[in-house]
Amino acid sequence: MTTNNLVLAGTITRSRQFDSPAGIAHTVIMLEHKSQRYEAEMLRNVYCQIQVVLSGERFNSVAKNLTAGVEIQVEGFINLQQSRNGQNRLVLHAENVELKT
Repeated sequence: MTTNNLVLAGTITRSRQFDSPAGIAHTVIMLEHKSQRYEAEMLRNVYCQIQVVLSGERFNSVAKNLTAGVEIQVEGFINLQQSRNGQNRLVLHAENVELKT
């Protein structure tokens, strides 16, 4: 299987920018999503937070606008990332970002 695509809209709660040792520009944001969806004919509240990584020069023009409080829609793929303390988490690697505000 090769399908790995996620589209998620939400509000940025944190953002930081840095260059890797190889000189690649990265923006890392925390995206908070809140919505309501129907499941088994019942309306349920949906909430999640996910780290989003934007890598490369193609995001340079939009990166300065990615600050706390900004609403965006992100499309990309998810990947497992292990933190220094051994905790696993899913991270969304952006392939497209659209500002909503």
